[in-house]
Amino acid sequence: MLAPFEKSRPRLEAIAYRLLGSATDAEDAVQDTYLRWQAADHALVEVPEAWLTKVLTNICLNRLTSARARRETYVGQWLPEPVFAGDRMLGPSETVEQRESVSIAMLTLMERLSANERTVYVLREAFGYAHSEIAEILDITETNCQQIYRRAKQHLATGRTRVEVDAADARKIVEEFLAAALSGDTNELVKLLSDDAISAGDAGGVFISLPKPITGALKVARFLRTLFTIDEAKREMVGGSPSVFAEVVNGMPALVLVVGGRVVTVVTLEVTTEGITAVHTLANPAKLDRVNSRWATSEHGGALVESW
Repeated sequence: MLAPFEKSRPRLEAIAYRLLGSATDAEDAVQDTYLRWQAADHALVEVPEAWLTKVLTNICLNRLTSARARRETYVGQWLPEPVFAGDRMLGPSETVEQRESVSIAMLTLMERLSANERTVYVLREAFGYAHSEIAEILDITETNCQQIYRRAKQHLATGRTRVEVDAADARKIVEEFLAAALSGDTNELVKLLSDDAISAGDAGGVFISLPKPITGALKVARFLRTLFTIDEAKREMVGGSPSVFAEVVNGMPALVLVVGGRVVTVVTLEVTTEGITAVHTLANPAKLDRVNSRWATSEHGGALVESW
């Protein structure tokens, strides 16, 4: 009875990633689901997909509770784990809602939701589950499910329109951003940012990081100028002189810093019709395993900067 599980695995991984914001935790949750599937009496399972989804969801709900407790003592800011374009962990991407649900900005916003709000939103918005199906998974009424969904939508509404990008678009945006960051002129960066832009970073305590995001175009621009001034101290922290590549990460343009063939930092740019509204910098090595695995086995374009 391995076939039904393997058929559902990609969808289970994509659901778990959206619920947990961590590819590593998502893999663990899917593995736990598999172990329970192995131990189940399959003769009593009428619809394997529904059974697997319910089991996975309950596992994720438990993990969300413990994860939030851990994040209260997390050193510095917490950001979701980045995932390169084309990774099946990102799941379906046919609709704007599906693509938006895995952006770093949206996954970060989802941290504000209750566990049930996040689950209802993900299953409804990204996977098209009916309220009746979600209600059965969560053991709540359909009416309650609809109310939870409306609350979640209200909490996550930003009023902004994201800019859809492909690899070519991402490279142009990253080139423009990098040129502004390296120009020495703060105003060049300010022009690219929305008035209320934020900059947030996750180093997991491995490197020095700010305790909370920086807000406002001018403040963010000044911080980014400092961040993108590479000196010997920074080279020592990342293990050498990084090469800089442009990639698509979680649906958004991103700068990928690579030293010795390993990704050491990922900087994603949340681009909307108002400009760049968020710059998310992730340098926690514990959150870069999946991108490094993909980096080692995939093709990527030439570096924007060969040796920084």
